Amino acid sequence: MTRGQRNNNPLNIRHSHDKWQGAATTQTDPSFVQFESMAYGYRAAWKILDTYCLNFRRKRLTYNVRTIIARWAPPAENDTEGYIRTVVSLSGLGGNENIPRPNRYRNFERLVKTARLIAAMTCVECGIRWEQVDWEAIWKGYDLAWPGRRPAGLMAENMDKVSVWEEPISERVACNSDLLCWDEYRDW
Repeated sequence: MTRGQRNNNPLNIRHSHDKWQGAATTQTDPSFVQFESMAYGYRAAWKILDTYCLNFRRKRLTYNVRTIIARWAPPAENDTEGYIRTVVSLSGLGGNENIPRPNRYRNFERLVKTARLIAAMTCVECGIRWEQVDWEAIWKGYDLAWPGRRPAGLMAENMDKVSVWEEPISERVACNSDLLCWDEYRDW
């Protein structure tokens, strides 16, 4: 089990002054927040991405995979370009494709774009395969972030489109790609 999974923090959100809803009362990891459940870890991810969107628009920056990952995993600390390539490959999103604001979905396909981004980032951060992503926790995280915003029937109405979010659009990136296998960092 990777560190992100043990911490119920699939995107490896670092400690900060933020008081996260669903944070575990006892924080034993010196670097990363520990959450009560994976859904609360995903809730934090949805909230952070929504904040990024607002801040980027204020600064007149585009909100896309490239700008999000450059902020999330800056080049001074990471192989940002490799991270971007991996997320683009896994999610099927274009690196410069505009992504809608997470809490302002207009339809199923637009909401799924951010969910796919979060799933691909989970693969990189936790060093897991696409098939291991906990989609139910991603959606529960959305519901925790914005209760009542996602109609209960949304998934049922779109079950014929389930493959849109369960399978990566492009070829999966193997852990031995030009991006280092992030699984090797699971015990930071």
